[in-house]
Amino acid sequence: MDKIEQAVLTGERALFQAKDTLVTDSIFMDGESPLKESRDISLKGCMFKWKYPLWYAKHVIAEDCMWFNMARAGVWYSQDITVRNAVIEAPKNFRRCNSLTLDGVTFSQAEETLWNCRNVTLSSVTAKGDYFAMNSEDMEIDGLSLVGNYSFDGVKNVVIRNSKLVTKDAFWNSENVTVYDSAIFGEYLGWNAKNLTLVNCTIESLQGLCYIENLVLKNCKLLNTTLAFEYCSVNADVVGKVDSILNPTSGIIVADEVGELILDATKVDPTKTQIILRKSKTEQAVS
Repeated sequence: MDKIEQAVLTGERALFQAKDTLVTDSIFMDGESPLKESRDISLKGCMFKWKYPLWYAKHVIAEDCMWFNMARAGVWYSQDITVRNAVIEAPKNFRRCNSLTLDGVTFSQAEETLWNCRNVTLSSVTAKGDYFAMNSEDMEIDGLSLVGNYSFDGVKNVVIRNSKLVTKDAFWNSENVTVYDSAIFGEYLGWNAKNLTLVNCTIESLQGLCYIENLVLKNCKLLNTTLAFEYCSVNADVVGKVDSILNPTSGIIVADEVGELILDATKVDPTKTQIILRKSKTEQAVS
């Protein structure tokens, strides 16, 4: 294995097509695409200060590294990439990657990050920025802290655990998403989704959980969530009160209390939805 240590690397494609190389405590300065087309690379304690550092790369492990602001669009079209304990300041990172693992990564500008990626594992990731993870597929996520709107738009086959998401318009157009033991705060949650399941979650959303095909809630809390379930097929078990429900298309909604129930027979068939109040153990009358 070739070894590079405490180097300052400059110029375009500084390590173009590098193979079987360990780079330690080095700085990639000005010069685009320093590791383009690289293979079997280990990076430890390195800093990236310019654009497109890892494009078309394969089998890369980066540990304790930093991507500065100008190292934008950092990892695109790459396969089998693992990044651990990194700070990434640059936006638009990780696009069209396959087999990607991020562990202990902080994104300070996560705008347009993780787009169109497949086979993604995130663990203890913190991110701030809009349009996070758009159109990505086959994701396993644990311990994500996200602040940023329009996240997970168009994703498919995603499991999220133990996370905190402050995000307007999350999970729009998504398919086969399951969220466990998490908190989600943001307006218009989940519109146009298919097979969205929330388990042991706390949710706050204005007009959230609408226009969803096969929405499932298990042991969830809906805080300050109004006009929920519009045009949804839903199976919901809610702990506590639902402030208002508007025109679900079908299913069963169980809650301790419903503040306002709107079932407009000119828009939906009220007989296709059961509203069951746990406190009274009776089915709420519809009119």
